[in-house]
Amino acid sequence: MELLTLMGVLAVALGLTALARRHSLPAPLLIVVVALAVSFIPGMPKVELQPELILTLVLPPLLYSTALDSSYAQFRAASRPIVALGVVLVVVTALVVGFVVHLLLPQLPTASALVLGAVVAPPDAVTAVAIGRRLGLPRRLMTVLTGESLVNDAAALTLYKLALAAVLGAAGSIGHGLLIFVVAAVLGTSVGLLAGVLVGYIRRKLDDPLMESVFGIIVPFAVYVIAEHLHPFSPDFSGSGVLAVVAAGLYLGNQSLHAGPATRLQDSTVWASLDVLLETLVFALMGLQLPFVLHNMDAAAPANGTLAVTALVVLAVVIFVRIPYVFLAASLPQAVRLFGRERAAPPWRHLAVLSWTGMRGVVTLAAATGVPLGTPGRAEIQLFAFAVAVGTLLVQGMTLPLLIRTLGVNNDAEAAQDEVEEKHAREEAMRAAMVRLDDLLPEILSKVDISREHADRLLARLRALVESRYKGAIAAISLSAEDREASPHAAFVKARRELLLAQREAVLDCRQAGDVDDEVVRKVLRELDLEELALTNTLTSRSG
Repeated sequence: MELLTLMGVLAVALGLTALARRHSLPAPLLIVVVALAVSFIPGMPKVELQPELILTLVLPPLLYSTALDSSYAQFRAASRPIVALGVVLVVVTALVVGFVVHLLLPQLPTASALVLGAVVAPPDAVTAVAIGRRLGLPRRLMTVLTGESLVNDAAALTLYKLALAAVLGAAGSIGHGLLIFVVAAVLGTSVGLLAGVLVGYIRRKLDDPLMESVFGIIVPFAVYVIAEHLHPFSPDFSGSGVLAVVAAGLYLGNQSLHAGPATRLQDSTVWASLDVLLETLVFALMGLQLPFVLHNMDAAAPANGTLAVTALVVLAVVIFVRIPYVFLAASLPQAVRLFGRERAAPPWRHLAVLSWTGMRGVVTLAAATGVPLGTPGRAEIQLFAFAVAVGTLLVQGMTLPLLIRTLGVNNDAEAAQDEVEEKHAREEAMRAAMVRLDDLLPEILSKVDISREHADRLLARLRALVESRYKGAIAAISLSAEDREASPHAAFVKARRELLLAQREAVLDCRQAGDVDDEVVRKVLRELDLEELALTNTLTSRSG
């Protein structure tokens, strides 16, 4: 694809994302719908999705960013449902889809039908997670959704490679295929953890937020390529790049809790920006693939009517195979229960929402596009993959918010527990600060040439600052958004903002008059910006 065309697509997609965020709309749905409409306009440049671009340059950073933001403790606690959905359900979906397609299109080789099954098996949780966060899904459900999205691509892509090998006549036995999967999982996870340990050590030694972030950016690309090109036994065996990225992200995300504040803030901003950039691009590319799909459909052997009906059946199978699986897995005996041995069976409303979050994404289209030329049924695979990716996104993505609201699935109970835990955390932080203040007096008197009276006044001011911020935070915890806006703390924050605005305008006036150099202006403005950011977070972090 031409660079100018790609930049145009990205610019329009970012504009649509900004519009969707402003009006609280699901951005992926809006982008795909507009892209589909644009693809019908005669004379528009055709933008074909490049599988190498998606699987090497887009998928790793998206997975890595998700892993960074995931809680390792929550991921481990939800490992049973994550494996059940991210591995077992992927295999089940691939087999069921392959069986159904082989029945409907007997001229299609069984191995090609299984390739299709592997292509459409992994859900993409981007849309579901975005909707879930906006509507306040319980944290447990969100953990399962994100965890599933982190591991299902590895299972699906491994199965995809095995099915392609069968199509090309290079497949071994079932045991050989299982061994390939185990080696891929072990090697990929090992590469990711080793890279995470090495990068974590380097970042700690750097003590340079900018360089620490730079090292973090190259991690997903490096570990993905290394794992995928690691062949310890033969060309058939390699590591899973997806699992390498996930392992590195989970490890470094857990380690980032101990990093410096500048590094954490910078990493958060960098990865949030990259997420928006890449997600908007891939959803735009999804919608723009329609002309290529229609072209391949015209070239396919069966009648178009048969292909269209089969595509709808495959879409229905992909959607509805997940529903009974989720409920069946949750009803198994306690020892193998979907949501963990230590927990009771989840409410059926939660299971209903989870069963309806199977939207497919760009990995499905990338895998379909990457099917080698000359593969039997390649045109059908690409058509069905497009129908499933766009169909699930539109059908399930548009109805998921209504389902969540109708069933009343929310995190109200968690919010109450979060209030209790936050009060405890803030109380412990305040107590630790007070203990440290008691120890500071002799240090100040020994290192700074001031009197005991001045030192006492300094510590009293620090003590008052700690207490006031603690009391303000505690008072705001249990307030509603309306009460919080009307609280004395809010009035203080608004007044402080006005003072910061006046300071900022005065600095800019000095620059305009030529009294202050730009470098000095940027330094002063950065300090004022950080102070305003801290004020904003103390007031609005609960209502975001």
